[in-house]
Amino acid sequence: MRPPESFVGQPIRSLQTMLQVIAQNDPSYVAIIPDGIYGPETMRAVAAFQRKHMLPVTGITDLATWEAIVPIFDQSLAAQDAAVPIEVVWNPGIIIYRGESHPNLFLAQGMLAVLSEVYHSVSKPSMTGILDDITADSLASFQMLLGLPMTGNLDRVTWANLSQQYPMAANRAVSSRSTK
Repeated sequence: MRPPESFVGQPIRSLQTMLQVIAQNDPSYVAIIPDGIYGPETMRAVAAFQRKHMLPVTGITDLATWEAIVPIFDQSLAAQDAAVPIEVVWNPGIIIYRGESHPNLFLAQGMLAVLSEVYHSVSKPSMTGILDDITADSLASFQMLLGLPMTGNLDRVTWANLSQQYPMAANRAVSSRSTK
């Protein structure tokens, strides 16, 4: 839960929201409902936070307390929020051929590795950032699975299909790991 933009100018509600997110991520903190009122519940949550972080226990949010809360809130929020997807734009006509290296190959190899766990016809690639023979074979097996031309090269169409298939395969891979 991210503090809504409507909380701008409402530091108490923002504080309470941060404490709430922290408590949702770690139950050893005191849970609080953001109501915008700095009452006894807020003071109790702040005092518990201060105690846990070896700050002077006053129940009052001074600058040191605020500066201690913000990074823990950021970490807690990152643990709760879905990751922002990475959008990689392929320029028209760009093709990565066998033997070439490219930073996006690490991403493609990671996606292919997950796809190989779910679709056993896709071979596992190497993780080199180079379109070596092992990665080319993995790409070719993925291309065959989707009915694409089996070039073993990484082009815009293959990338688009990798990007589309990966999230579904990743969810299945995580689900199958958790049931083992």
